[in-house]
Amino acid sequence: MIHRNVLITGATGGIGYELAKRFAANRCNLILVARDRARLEEIRSELTAPEIDITIIDKDLTKPLSPSEVYEKTTRRNIRVHVLVNNAGIGWYGPFHQSPLQQQLRMIRLNAAAVTELTYLYAKDMVEDRYGRILNVGSISSFLPTPMMSVYAATKAYVSSFSEALNSELRGHGDISVTALCPGFTKTNFLEKANLQPLAALLDTIALDPAAVARDGYRALQEKKAIRVSGGLNKVLFALTRVLPRSWMRTSAALVFKKP
Repeated sequence: MIHRNVLITGATGGIGYELAKRFAANRCNLILVARDRARLEEIRSELTAPEIDITIIDKDLTKPLSPSEVYEKTTRRNIRVHVLVNNAGIGWYGPFHQSPLQQQLRMIRLNAAAVTELTYLYAKDMVEDRYGRILNVGSISSFLPTPMMSVYAATKAYVSSFSEALNSELRGHGDISVTALCPGFTKTNFLEKANLQPLAALLDTIALDPAAVARDGYRALQEKKAIRVSGGLNKVLFALTRVLPRSWMRTSAALVFKKP
């Protein structure tokens, strides 16, 4: 992927930041998208090298017009995106009927709608060029309805299904692949932002290293995999979802995610 143009959303921390470092180390040009411009500037200074270009775009992708504005910015700058990484995402922990409605709708806009729109806009160019890679960050929750995180799990189920279908659909239009990367809980600021502090002690014991997840995602992209589950425990859970009754899995998830 040397000298490819790689656009990464949610690039200021966690998996997105680790992917940015990995692509930069492989001499890819970066387009980094996130809300925090100051942090984006820091990352650009950190990763800048003579052989790569780094563009930053500060956008809040929960806002309806932001995905098209990102596309317009890259188009105006004559940047042809070869690799799209839809990493930005948010979650929320709590009973659905007691959780803020606007938070749930923001989740849908960012985790599903923005992913769909950015994929649509850049996939058209990839089909025209007959080359492209798309990495959509899903979750192990993609495969398991998760009580207390029902909307989050539903958006990630959408991401995985969408990615898997597109991987097959776009295969006939050139060297194009779409991959869903599905980790479990990862050591990022997700726990705090998703209102998951009550489960922090439990989740911290199983949380993945974002650098390891980024490595898995990068490899899966190179191998043109449709789905990549990251983490040994998550692979076991994924296998169980294929053989155990869904009612059992729902009940188990409810026990894990119940309010302390």
